[in-house]
Amino acid sequence: MPAVRVPLDAPGFADHHHRAPTYWDNAGRYNLVARLNADAAGPHLVFNGHLDVVPAEPIDMWSRPPWEPWEKDGWLYGRGAGDMKAGIAAMIMAVHAVREAGVVIDFPLTLQTVIEEECTGNGALACLHQGYSGDFVLIPEPFGAQIYAGQVGVLWFRMRLDGVPAHVLDTRAGSNAIEAILDYLPAFKSLEAEINDLPRQPPYDDLDHPFNLSIGSIEGGNWASSVPAHAVIEGRVGFPPGMTPAEVMHRVRETVEKRHALLGTGNPAPRVEFHGFRSEGLLVDLEAPGIRLLSRCHQDLLGVTPARYLSTCTTDLRAFHVSGGINGTCYGPVAQRIHGVDECVEIDSIRHVLTTYALFVHRWARLAESGGSGI
Repeated sequence: MPAVRVPLDAPGFADHHHRAPTYWDNAGRYNLVARLNADAAGPHLVFNGHLDVVPAEPIDMWSRPPWEPWEKDGWLYGRGAGDMKAGIAAMIMAVHAVREAGVVIDFPLTLQTVIEEECTGNGALACLHQGYSGDFVLIPEPFGAQIYAGQVGVLWFRMRLDGVPAHVLDTRAGSNAIEAILDYLPAFKSLEAEINDLPRQPPYDDLDHPFNLSIGSIEGGNWASSVPAHAVIEGRVGFPPGMTPAEVMHRVRETVEKRHALLGTGNPAPRVEFHGFRSEGLLVDLEAPGIRLLSRCHQDLLGVTPARYLSTCTTDLRAFHVSGGINGTCYGPVAQRIHGVDECVEIDSIRHVLTTYALFVHRWARLAESGGSGI
């Protein structure tokens, strides 16, 4: 399958209404996509996986260097092993295995390997924008061999607070921005509680605390012997399907404004910006023919009905469901400590996903022959 580069700076993509804004330049950055039978009749099957990973720091906390894979007790370790190089390997090798077995794939099939799943979702969105679409998508995210039923919305925000720099011979002459910005953290915890206390639609009403707010980064000052003149925090807030990113942005701004007024310091108000994720939540149509086919493949291989998984994070499924109107789900290997130290993936689970996907591809042809109504 020949691969093509799908750029993130394609004409018109900067104006896409679902594209997340970034402060970095996307010139020369691209996804890799391979297609079989692009012009063939029948429902189009898409496999999608992301190539990007989160930072591995602090590296000195890892048992071994995070960029050198190692195996122990049936688990493969390293940054990105689970999230999600293992899933990409499974989906690619599943298609290869079907073809090696002599099964003819005569329906349209696309393999997408994308970037920016961990920060914007713009990689998968760029594929759809440039016509690399389909009728059903499978994403091997490392949540295990279960049917992914839905995901929350996610918004990233940045807040900068300016103080007054001064020499530490008289700290009272300045205003410490780092100390001041810490006074805003309780307000963000209150925002998290507020969103979780809102009336919830099923199935998220069964979860205790599905919408999480995390302050993931803090930076400030430039010299140990100077009162810091600025401080910046960056955070992520989850929210329920049905709530819009615009509504959450309003809530974040309002939270900061109210806290600033309550503190009454007389300092300039913090500046709030939004970059990266502004992704809507979604619920998967679990009665779609593609979902039922995947469930039957799982049951025929393992002898049990697959469990369902309701996620409290986001994935590239958002681009397909929300922007492309395309059914699909996630079904992948078993991983531990994703985004953490000593990330690892169970090797046997990679083999299982590969086998299930291969059986799915083989049976998809029959679904295609029947017209694939409602995929």
